[in-house]
Amino acid sequence: MTRMQRMTALDRKRRSGAVTIPTITVHNWQRAVRVNLETWREFAKHALRACLEIPEKKSGVLTKLPQVDVVFVSDRRISELHRRFLHQPGPTDVITFHHGEIFVSTETARKQARRFGNSIEREIRLYIAHALLHLHGFDDKDRRAAAEMKRTQEKLVDRALRRSIR
Repeated sequence: MTRMQRMTALDRKRRSGAVTIPTITVHNWQRAVRVNLETWREFAKHALRACLEIPEKKSGVLTKLPQVDVVFVSDRRISELHRRFLHQPGPTDVITFHHGEIFVSTETARKQARRFGNSIEREIRLYIAHALLHLHGFDDKDRRAAAEMKRTQEKLVDRALRRSIR
């Protein structure tokens, strides 16, 4: 199916009420890493749209959400969320809540970008795509599912990035 066919199918579903296209917002609650919110809003919008073109998994909630919020936070704040909601100590890269909140640690993104030879922007794009895929029903609990999610995440980032720079 071509991109145009996917978009037409998505628009038909949206008009019929079968699919909700949530609004997506981006917020900055940290000071460790400088971010351009307008650039991230544009990328997130295109990533969301590209994600909705992918068939939703059974446990997906993305098409049922009215809004998705991407929030850039510090390692300190994401550590608190990680401990409180996932009962895990220390910071993590991204936490996704199924009611539509995505928390991204910019400090962890900076560390991981260095580790993997990515730019911090690419690392954050991967986190946003990863979170959107979780909301769309993808999981990474076993090796096979994680590999599928990683492939889809890479494609999603590339597709959204191409759209956001047009």
